[in-house]
Formats: sequence, C-alpha cells, structure tokens
Amino acid sequence: MTSNPPTPDDQYDDLDMPERVDEVGVDPDQEEMTVVPAVTLSTVRQTELSSDGKFRKGKLAGLTMNQAIWILAWPVVTESFLNSFVGLVDTALSAGLEQGEAATDAIGGASYIMWLIGLIIMALGVGATALISRSVGKGRLGVANTVLGQTFILSACSGVIVGFGIWLLVPLVTKALNMSEQASEFFAQYMSIIAMGVPAASVLFGMIACSRGAGDSISPLKAMIARNVINILVSWGLSGITIYNMTSPLGINMGIAGIACGTVAGDIVGALYITHMARSGKWSIRLKFIRMKPHLLTIQRLFRLGIPNFLETFGLWIGNFAIILFVGFLTLQLDKDGLLGAHIIGIRIEAFSFMPGFGMGIAAATLAGQYLGMKRPDLAKQAVFRCTMIATIIMGAIGVAFILIPQQITALLSEQELHQQIVPNLLIICGIVQVPFAISIVFRSAMRGAGDVKFVMALTWTATYIIRLPIAYILSGVDIPVPEIFGGGVIENPKLLKSMFGVEPGLTALWIGLCSEMFLRGVLFAARFFQGGWLKAKV
Repeated sequence: MTSNPPTPDDQYDDLDMPERVDEVGVDPDQEEMTVVPAVTLSTVRQTELSSDGKFRKGKLAGLTMNQAIWILAWPVVTESFLNSFVGLVDTALSAGLEQGEAATDAIGGASYIMWLIGLIIMALGVGATALISRSVGKGRLGVANTVLGQTFILSACSGVIVGFGIWLLVPLVTKALNMSEQASEFFAQYMSIIAMGVPAASVLFGMIACSRGAGDSISPLKAMIARNVINILVSWGLSGITIYNMTSPLGINMGIAGIACGTVAGDIVGALYITHMARSGKWSIRLKFIRMKPHLLTIQRLFRLGIPNFLETFGLWIGNFAIILFVGFLTLQLDKDGLLGAHIIGIRIEAFSFMPGFGMGIAAATLAGQYLGMKRPDLAKQAVFRCTMIATIIMGAIGVAFILIPQQITALLSEQELHQQIVPNLLIICGIVQVPFAISIVFRSAMRGAGDVKFVMALTWTATYIIRLPIAYILSGVDIPVPEIFGGGVIENPKLLKSMFGVEPGLTALWIGLCSEMFLRGVLFAARFFQGGWLKAKV
C-alpha cells in the first residue's frame, strides 16, 4: 500500500499546527509548537458534532442546526436593515434639501457608485468567510487566525486604492449619468467626500465577513448600530435639514456635503468597533499583529475565492449600471426629470424585502462551510434548504404587502408627487417575484460560502447579460442614442409592450423586464443547488 501525496489543503494545515489542536487542550493564543501524538486530525473531526447533531466548538457550540440558523440569521437581517438604513437616511435627508429633486437624483446616482465600492471590498470578504468557516468547522483555529490577519491588511490596502480611484473617476461618472447641472454638482460633492471614507468601510466589511465565518453575527450588528447612530447624528448636524420641526443644534448648513460627512463618520466608528472585537478574541479567533505579516499561501487562497466573486459581482454591477443608463435615456426620451430618483426610491424600498433572504443566505453560507469542513455534505444541503424555505415565506409575505399597500409604503419614504405616481407600480411588480428572488439569494450565498464561486459567477453573468439586459431593453421601450464618435443617431426600440399590451415606454415597463429576470435567475440557482455540484467545491 502506498500513501497518497499531500493535498494543497493538507500542506496548508501543517502551517499552523499549534492552534490547530486547540480542542485537545491547547490555548488558542499559544504560538509555540505542541506535540500531541495520540490525537489525529480524523479523530478531531469526528468530535465536531455531538451524537444529537449539536456543534461542539466555536461560537455555535451547543446549538442544533435550527438554533444555529436562528442565531446566525436574525442579527444579519437586523444588520442588513441598518446597512440599508444608511443609504435610506441619505436619500430621505437629500429629499429635505431646498433642491430636493436634484439632490435625490444625485444620491441615487451615488448609490450605484457606492454599490460598486461595496462589491470590490466585499469580494475579499467572501473568501474570508469561506476559509474561516471551513477552518473553524475543522477545528483549525490557527489557520482561521491567519486568514483574519491577512484579511485585515488586504482590506485596508484595497480600501485606500479603491477610494483614490473613485475620487479620480468622479468627473467622468458625473458626465455619464446625464443628470441636471445641479444634480451633477451635488453628486460630485457627495462622492468626493465618500471616497475618503472607503478605507474605513473596507476594514468594516472585511472584519464583518470574518466574524460571520467564525459564527458570530452579534458583533457586526453592534458595529452597524454604532455606524447608523453616528451617521444620523452627524448628517443631521452638518446638513442643516429640519427633521420633525427640529433644526440642528450645531447651526451648520453644509447641505449634501454634510450628509456625506455623516456617512464617512459612521464608517470610521463602525470600523474601529469591529476591529476592537476582532482583537478581543470573542469570536473564538483573534486578530493578532503577528498574523498580519504577509502570508503568501493565505493571500493566494483569499484571491482564488475573491477574484471570481469580484468578477461575478462586477459583471452584475456593470449590468445594473447599464440599467441606470437606460433610466437616463428614458429621462431624455420622455423629457421627464426625476425618473432616476423614483427608480432609486423603488430600489431602496425593495431592498428591505430581500434583507430576510440575505440574512438566511449568510446563515446558509456559514453553516454550509462548517458542515463541509466536518465532511457532512448531507447536513450542509439540509441547512441551506431550511434557510431557503424560511426566506421564501418571509419575503413572500413582504411581496403581498407590496402588492396590497404600495401607495402607503411609498409615502413612508417620499411624498413628492412624481414618486407617488411611479413608485407604487414598481413595488407591485417586484412583489410578484419575491419568492423566486428569495430562492436565488439564499442559494447564491450558500454556494459562494461553500467555495463554488466560479460556477456562481457563470450563472450570474448568464442571468445578467443573456437574460436581464436584453429583456430590460426590449420591454422598457428605451431608445438608445449612439455617440457621435460611432456615427450618431438613435437605436430605435421595438416597443413590444406598447404594441401588444398598450404599456407605454418608461420606468414601469423597465421594471417588468428586471423582475422577469429575477424569476429566471431563481430557476437557474435552484437547478445548481439540486444538481449538487456546489458541495464538491474546493477552497
């Protein structure tokens, strides 16, 4: 009999033997080599679950699968709400400025750039969550600590690079969005300040990803609470906006620049808090200075998972940015200002509907990673399916509310006449597809958490470029102007919805196309889930 050659994972495990044997009595902070010849890796793995299926180690110790889903999901749902609330507050405050429509359009355009920033800094977090959850599931806390340290350094560095890049690109993006002169000015002011806070935001979300991989969803929630409180207080204090007949006690009137300062201040406070928690060791893993030294193998693994995720989400962003351009073309075509603001308000409201799906997706990703680390693909699949069922029930109920009371929901965010005319129709359309949307969110998150990032990327690109953009273009009725450098003119749209059903070109028709793609995306991810190939992904 010949022995099998060591796999890349086996070689990686040997890099951190001292903390890898924590469960047999070694202090997780101990750095010296400890020899425990009687305990093998296979023996350690067998003890990660009790006879009744409860976790034995880490932040989930003593919990059953259902209990772990609840413990992981509810803080993430609340945290997601708070994360979206930052953008919601900025949008609502901008609507209260003297030039409300222009400011709302500016914040709307900025939200897509901020989404791009989030995609870039969260790409690294996907790899961190997958590696840490798998390492914790195997009981290799030293490996997890190394991933934590490398993620911190890479997040900070990438945040500086991205922030500087955004600052340089602000003038170009301003021209591309076809906003009014006033809105363009607001956009440039807002984004120039936001760019300075990107390093803090990058550290914040990088450490949140590590915390989730370790099974701790409470620390991210507390960080988001601190972030929101600071954002609201500073934005209100510096913008000069009156809220419920209360003027700012500071007497400062910086307008939209004050709103941006509040967002940056919130990111800094959130980053400081989550870094403190990472240093405290309360996640069962700990951020240590010695683990921040460049570790090439860990960096390679993070990039191996992060780059496909970035390419996937960047491709998704490009597709959605094209939708924003469609909205701009519709504004010119229909000569109707305010469509971008209405589109963004619809998205802001819709974002609250998929928070339960996002929370369940994070729980599914963490549990899938830990169960796969224990060599239990059956339990990984079961956990993901349970999370999906919960998400479909909750998001389905929210969809019913969108259909039944869209006017009242819209009034909670904006009372501008144009928004009251358009946004309720958008909510009805997206309410119809909440269930397939929930399925796609949870399955996609779980597969990424399991390391199936390349296949997820392929599915996302297929849904975006082969389905989403063509359907959105055809159904929206948008005519696309051709730049003069390519000969000028206009690409005429066939306007199928108008000829077949009498639906005029516009934002409502565009959303019919977008939500049709959501349904088909749910079908694609469900097919991959039941096919089971994601269970065999290597991290």
